[in-house]
Amino acid sequence: MTTTPSALDVVGIGNAIVDVLSESDDGFLDRQGLSKGTMALVDEQQAEALYGAMGPGVETSGGSVANTMAAIAQLGGSAGFIGRVRNDQLGSIFAHDLRATGCLFDTPAVQSGPSTARCMILVTPDAQRTMNTFLGASVHLDPNDIDLSMVRRAKVLYLEGYLWDAEEAKRAFVAAASEVKANGGQVALSLSDPFCVDRHRDSFRDLVENHVDILFANEAEIISLYQASSFEEAAQQVRQHCRLACLTRSEQGSWVLEGETTHAIAPFQLGDLRDTTGAGDTYAAGFLYGYTQGLAADQCGQIASLCAAQVVTQMGPRPQVSLKELVQKHLPALAV
Repeated sequence: MTTTPSALDVVGIGNAIVDVLSESDDGFLDRQGLSKGTMALVDEQQAEALYGAMGPGVETSGGSVANTMAAIAQLGGSAGFIGRVRNDQLGSIFAHDLRATGCLFDTPAVQSGPSTARCMILVTPDAQRTMNTFLGASVHLDPNDIDLSMVRRAKVLYLEGYLWDAEEAKRAFVAAASEVKANGGQVALSLSDPFCVDRHRDSFRDLVENHVDILFANEAEIISLYQASSFEEAAQQVRQHCRLACLTRSEQGSWVLEGETTHAIAPFQLGDLRDTTGAGDTYAAGFLYGYTQGLAADQCGQIASLCAAQVVTQMGPRPQVSLKELVQKHLPALAV
């Protein structure tokens, strides 16, 4: 691993998951009773059954916030990750893959309990991904797993909404957010999934209004958060509650809301759409990287849009080309 800097641009806390990606079709989803384009939580028995029914897959370390931290490191930023794995084969894969990106990951593997989390991702020809996640060891993240010395060094602490599904993880989440705020840092949150928002709408609203500086959400998530009748209505509501809101709209690009200003960010087209897994994670990486380097909000949005455009041209959530070189090529004025 690289030498730890005295300050870290972004520290992320999230589920430590190994992704298993497989190409599929709508018929398979129907036979398995899966809702296309969503994320569902499954138990270990269901996970094993689905794994056995899937076609050939590719295994790679994933997890929403872990993907973001890996991409920040690849862009040239300093990143750290906190998440729980078991001392098993998947746990070793996760740790090796993440550290290889240059991201700091020192959370000790636990010696007992559920196995390392995994997410079975079925990608259909229209590039939609349907995820079934066994949270395993990751869901038992608790305040004792949080390296507060790492949190104190963060310019931005980035948290994923999926953590809100477990009480232990929720307590860890709140403890870390309080610590970073006390040390002059900021808190960023990803709403993660529309169904996650449905489960925790009231507490998410409280978080956004009272604790979050930078919010990441897609169109469906932000509409669900405010139970709005349109994207525009939801956008108007969220701009009152946090410093920055980054709202992605797939092929329509994204909006970055900064006070009463709306920065409309155009999408990039870098190739054929193949797999949307990790698009939101990589968008967040581009934005947070630019933000911690002191760029303006609209410039951060451009880097975010470019990074997301790259990852959807490949299978899997971790960029397979150098994001740093990508920015230098397409946005040379913003290369830092």
